[in-house]
Amino acid sequence: MLLEIVWWLITLAVVCLVLFPILQATDHFPFLAINAIYVATFITLARYLFLLKYSLWGRYQYLKLVLIFLSIPFIFYLINQLNIFMGFLDEETLEASLGHLPPEQQASLERYIRSEIIFFGVSSVITAIFLPFRLLKSIWRQRNRGTV
Repeated sequence: MLLEIVWWLITLAVVCLVLFPILQATDHFPFLAINAIYVATFITLARYLFLLKYSLWGRYQYLKLVLIFLSIPFIFYLINQLNIFMGFLDEETLEASLGHLPPEQQASLERYIRSEIIFFGVSSVITAIFLPFRLLKSIWRQRNRGTV
């Protein structure tokens, strides 16, 4: 239980560190919530991919089975939100949120936002795709070998 709390605090700290430059430079950023979801999803699911046996729900078979089926709509949600962001970048720019900044700082922050949302978005989709297979492997191991 303590390890899980520590990991959630680490995840929260990383989310705050990644979003801090955006929050500092803008008053309103339309993709702030999904950005935080991407960062938290990537860290949490990557942790469960590699450290499932140390998690709280590593031994709960039915919960893992439910998570396998819930991951399908979650993957589509993540992909859809990334598609919306990419469409926003194609049709509009981030100038509405960053227009008050000097041009060099605006270009730098725009590159940062684009890079980190795409990185964490794609990373969270990849980990969300791999997690059901890891959970299925864990269910099989627990049923046949008694390990997670």
